[in-house]
Amino acid sequence: MADQDLSKLTIDKSKAAFRPARGKKVLYLVFLILALLTAGFLYRMGIFTPPVQVQLANVTQVYPSQAYTVLTASGYVVPQRKSALASKVTGRLVWLGVEEGNRVKKGDVVARLESQDVEAAKAQAAANLETARFNLENAGAELADATLNLNRSKELVDKNFIARGEYDTTVARHKKAAAAVKAAEAVIKANEAALEAAAIQLEYTLIRAPFDAVVLTKNADIGDIVTPFSASAESKSAVVTIADMESLQVQADVSESSLGQVKIGQPCEIQLDALPDKRLRGAVHMIVPTGDRSKAAVMVKIRFVDRDPRILPEMSAKVSFLSKPVSKMDQVPRTAVNQKALLARGEGKGVFLVKGDRVIETSVRTGAQIGDMVEVLIGLKAGDQVVLDPPAKLKSGARIKGGE
Repeated sequence: MADQDLSKLTIDKSKAAFRPARGKKVLYLVFLILALLTAGFLYRMGIFTPPVQVQLANVTQVYPSQAYTVLTASGYVVPQRKSALASKVTGRLVWLGVEEGNRVKKGDVVARLESQDVEAAKAQAAANLETARFNLENAGAELADATLNLNRSKELVDKNFIARGEYDTTVARHKKAAAAVKAAEAVIKANEAALEAAAIQLEYTLIRAPFDAVVLTKNADIGDIVTPFSASAESKSAVVTIADMESLQVQADVSESSLGQVKIGQPCEIQLDALPDKRLRGAVHMIVPTGDRSKAAVMVKIRFVDRDPRILPEMSAKVSFLSKPVSKMDQVPRTAVNQKALLARGEGKGVFLVKGDRVIETSVRTGAQIGDMVEVLIGLKAGDQVVLDPPAKLKSGARIKGGE
């Protein structure tokens, strides 16, 4: 009985070998299904789809005036009134009252040269004039006395109370006194002229501003020799350079072939490199009646209608010549996109907005057309990238490869 019970415990090897084989098939089937699902997902995500070649464009800030710009030119801001202040006399600079950026009024003293010798000459001329006036008073008194004697002698000679010779002496004395008065008067005029000349020479030692201006550069320092004509490296011909900021204009070169599109008074828009986010209204002030053969261009001067205290001489500028004046609203920048990037979506518009290496179809609300650009009110911001002329096969979420 014990042997029979032990025989029943024998393992059936055929059944044990079959079960693992069937388990492996199930496992392989699960792996296959997962692989197919993963491949389908990756395909839908575009992993195995090659990127679509597209052309990109930027969403930018534009100005409405760009739609009626007929010509553009480059130039520089130049003051029409500019002066290098110097003296008519040679002397050492002893005082300088301004520096770069200071504003001065017409007649203000900006510098002074040494003047002791000129002041002494003026004092001497004033003393000589005073002496001449005293001499005139003496000559006048002498003439008055000679006139009385002449009248008295005339009465006496008519009555034969005095000799004719004595009368002639009185007449001669009177003439001499009259001549002395005239000489004294002439001396006074000469001394007045000498005093005025000394005052002018003293004024030459004071360097004044000829008009309201701003100091641009300082060319000399205290102790320098200032002379009307600088003949050596140690001497200076100008103390400071000033400019009238109210006279600033843009001078731009316009090619001869485009000159017909420019006329006096034509509205312009001025953009300075130093103020890239601001556009200023201007107008053509003058077309200089001569050409530059080396540039084949003519200089045009544009005055500022809108002014800004930040405008400085020699700043570079870009001028747009317009077909009509700009309004205040036209000076406000607007977000715009190239009209070739827009898609018709029912009653609305859309674009393919670039996000990394993919595109997302985005609805936008558009406004006015500005040249080949269209204003975007809602949906995009300046700096965004969109697809230009999107191909029909392009879908939202697709990978792209392109350039501007």
